[in-house]
Amino acid sequence: MKNQKGFTLIELSIVLVIIGIILGAVLKGQDLINNARAKKLIQWEKSWEVATWTFMDRMGRFPGDQGTNGVIGDQAADTNSGVAEILAASFVNPPPATLTLGAYTFTLMLGNDNGKTTAGVNKNLIIICSSTTASECLSGTVTQLTADQLQFFQALDTAIDGTANPGAGNVLGIPKASLPTTFGAATMGLAAAPDAAGVTTWTIATDYALGYWFDRPSGQ
Repeated sequence: MKNQKGFTLIELSIVLVIIGIILGAVLKGQDLINNARAKKLIQWEKSWEVATWTFMDRMGRFPGDQGTNGVIGDQAADTNSGVAEILAASFVNPPPATLTLGAYTFTLMLGNDNGKTTAGVNKNLIIICSSTTASECLSGTVTQLTADQLQFFQALDTAIDGTANPGAGNVLGIPKASLPTTFGAATMGLAAAPDAAGVTTWTIATDYALGYWFDRPSGQ
């Protein structure tokens, strides 16, 4: 029994330090991955914004605004989605309408706020939600965000507005019930209001999508 030896306190301390270093490196690595994914989401959105304005410069109207009243998808004449028109245009080279970041996929749509931020005034916006197809973005089928996805939205909000506030600026949080319910003529408008001015924190419980009022202030 006298010849049996265990680990000394020094040896145990060294092992714990090594484990701590490994765990710290793993967590730091995950942070770096999420930061890179957030930047990729921002670049993707910016590419679509450029493509939208390029279409406007060439055609004299926004994609999805075939009725030429300056609003995307609010008239009976607006039978095609803005994204479909951009993808079909030979003079625009946009990225895909969906973006995959690890296990997550995001879809981008073009539409209007249906007068939900300024009464009687329909304003254009880019909608981004977590889905693999545009139809999954529609109210009733879109899935709840994860904590990582919410961080990506916060990063995009900060990049555009300077702060991660879903109730103020040109980037607003969109609840599930606010998302458009169908695609087609005069239906690409929000069904209900986005986050109100009093909402100051992004949450996975209420924010199912992100809206970016890219050509006029949201009014909130």
